[in-house]
Amino acid sequence: MLKNEVISDKMTVPKELMEILACPKCKGDVKEKGMFILCEQCDLAYPVIDEDIPDMLIDDAWNLEKAKKTGFEHDLEL
Repeated sequence: MLKNEVISDKMTVPKELMEILACPKCKGDVKEKGMFILCEQCDLAYPVIDEDIPDMLIDDAWNLEKAKKTGFEHDLEL
């Protein structure tokens, strides 16, 4: 799976940024789905805030199952 593969219909994070993003925990590939950047290797979902700012702090990441239960949506803001 490529870093910049888009799962949702609408890409919120700029393509150029997605090309260089990696999971801060495992340094592996990530992909965008809904309002999150996902690392399937770590089972973590990093929220995207204000439509285009990924919060890639490990402490702020959601468990992948929690993100799935919300339909990959949240109401977080800066």
